[in-house]
Amino acid sequence: MIKAKKSLGQNFLIDKNILEKIVNVTEIQNKNILEIGPGTGNLTSHILKKGPKKLIVIEKDNDLAIKLKNIFSNQVIIINKDILKIEETSLIEEKVTVFGNLPYNISTEILSKWIINSKNNFWFDHLILMFQKEVADRIISKFNTSSYGRISILSNWKLDVKKIIDIKPESFLPKPKVDSSLLFFTPKKVFQKLKEPKNLEKITRVFFNQRRKMIKKPFNQLFNGDQSIIDKLKIDLNLRPQNLDFDMYYKIASEYENLRG
Repeated sequence: MIKAKKSLGQNFLIDKNILEKIVNVTEIQNKNILEIGPGTGNLTSHILKKGPKKLIVIEKDNDLAIKLKNIFSNQVIIINKDILKIEETSLIEEKVTVFGNLPYNISTEILSKWIINSKNNFWFDHLILMFQKEVADRIISKFNTSSYGRISILSNWKLDVKKIIDIKPESFLPKPKVDSSLLFFTPKKVFQKLKEPKNLEKITRVFFNQRRKMIKKPFNQLFNGDQSIIDKLKIDLNLRPQNLDFDMYYKIASEYENLRG
């Protein structure tokens, strides 16, 4: 019997109805699938029933990787590594559909890494990911709301995001202390191109460092009070960070790049 390791944020999904809903979010027959954190293989089994072309799973836990090898033999490719240390494009040349019951302590770090590393091309066609509900609500939140922030802006930059379902702690073993949410991400065909995606991270960090204050100070910090940029963006410096919509942040990031040449 494998016990969940708290240090790795392990909570194994055991609810068969939820597992079935997850694999039915999008068509996966004859598709390349990447599963992050398969744990004891409950979702893996449901994915295999759908007849994928290839299934790669990434499991950091050595004991679980061995268990998965014993259960699935040659049906899946098992990579026993930390997802944060893997270059995803090296896994397979074709695009993949990604499933993940992400460790909640690093879930936003994983998502941010994938968005930033995608540059202007995507190595995935869909992401079906589980988050702590509070984090999921931040990802899908709109401007002028209290939950709107850096991860909302970054996620909605290149991805369309939709909530599929909320999931109660009883669906996991051991039970987490929080509710969870399943989100479905699809790459956008049109989005603001940036030379260096990390600039958007920097812009949002500077602006949201003091989210309750007016944006005049962070704007001046980045642009030294350049009136021409204020006029071009038609930006009101008396607003607060949460009052600027997604597009405004992408335009600010683009102007920041132009300024730096």
